[in-house]
Amino acid sequence: MPKITNHKSFRFVQIRDGISEYVHKGNGLRVLVYEDHSAPVVALNVTYLVGSRNEAVGHTGATHLLEHLMFKGSRKFNKKNGKGIWSYLGGTGAHMNATTWFDRTNYYELLPLAHIEKALDVESDRMRNSFILEADRKSEMTVVRNEFEWNENEPIEALHKQVWASAFQFHPYGTLTIGLKSDIENVSIERLQEFYKTFYWPNNAYVTLSGDITNKRALELVDKYFGKHKSAPHKIPIMYTQEPAQEGERHVTVRRAGEVGIVTIAHKVPNALDQDIFALDILAGVLGKGRSSRLYRALADKGLVSRASTSNNAFHDGGLFITDAFVAKNVTHERIEKIILDEYEKIISKGITDSELEREKYNTEVMIATSRDGALGVVEVLNETIASGDWTLYVGYLDEIKKVTKENVQNMAKKYLVNDQSTTGYFIPK
Repeated sequence: MPKITNHKSFRFVQIRDGISEYVHKGNGLRVLVYEDHSAPVVALNVTYLVGSRNEAVGHTGATHLLEHLMFKGSRKFNKKNGKGIWSYLGGTGAHMNATTWFDRTNYYELLPLAHIEKALDVESDRMRNSFILEADRKSEMTVVRNEFEWNENEPIEALHKQVWASAFQFHPYGTLTIGLKSDIENVSIERLQEFYKTFYWPNNAYVTLSGDITNKRALELVDKYFGKHKSAPHKIPIMYTQEPAQEGERHVTVRRAGEVGIVTIAHKVPNALDQDIFALDILAGVLGKGRSSRLYRALADKGLVSRASTSNNAFHDGGLFITDAFVAKNVTHERIEKIILDEYEKIISKGITDSELEREKYNTEVMIATSRDGALGVVEVLNETIASGDWTLYVGYLDEIKKVTKENVQNMAKKYLVNDQSTTGYFIPK
């Protein structure tokens, strides 16, 4: 366990399972440090608390498009001065990229300890001094549009797009992170620049360092590179739209070219920090994770589907509990839907078994251990818990899973797997 490190520029917040949290006194930047000296590498991740939930019609996909533009150059790191971000960090052997999702955007590097200052320098300059130029918007727009069209050509992506849009008719979760094609093509550079100036500030971000670095050294370097930035001169806008209560089941159908039919059944669930989430995660495993799951035995083992899966997708403001089934030839969508709902009803009326509960708790423990392997794995998981609203979910999740009972799981099925809260989608191949 690392000792509490004092630094004149930071206020110590807490230590949980070896992860130390600090806040920069000058600009509000939050910092997480996890020491792991098993390998001479360090993972750096910058999480911005802005994602597609902060967008609106006219600039959907802005966060993702900005993710691309913020690799194109900043005041210190650009192609004209011979320090393009990819080439500058690529020369260190760094593994790097960025991702955008509903509740956050993140930029990360995994690189040798000797080069960590280079990564911090790049991320600091990217935070406040990215160019965001029209010429880059034009070139990257075509790249993002290609991503959009690739998704459109994937039947499951096309179906999920319609299911989320039907389930969330007012909340921004109803528009997938990639955005609308017309917005991708036509959003102005001025709109993107304004979006950048609004959200990309130290007091709307976390810097996470994991690996072969001490708390003391981490704070020194974060202060050196990020301490010079001021906090935002304005309040960071909050996203306050709430989805109205659903008052009946919803159905969507997508008909287009494809090989296999798909049935998707989705039910609304609460936000990722709600206590109900842990039992819902177990419920998803019992229903549709692996060959021992109920839906695999009821559908795949009988040749009715090529595959079936269930996932609990809970985010900052809620989400969807989703089952997907890829329908076998000469089997109707209606038959598959009925079997899925019958399996739901069995758990609602009779619950799950002791062996199912213990299996899913064990599977969760293995999944957590695997996902947190290595410095990069740690920052990736922390990135998602930061986005959920509380990074300490990272350290408390498994303990909460261990507390789940069979009765909890059955009660969650009764509470959430109800028709009035469902959205069912059919993909029908032409």
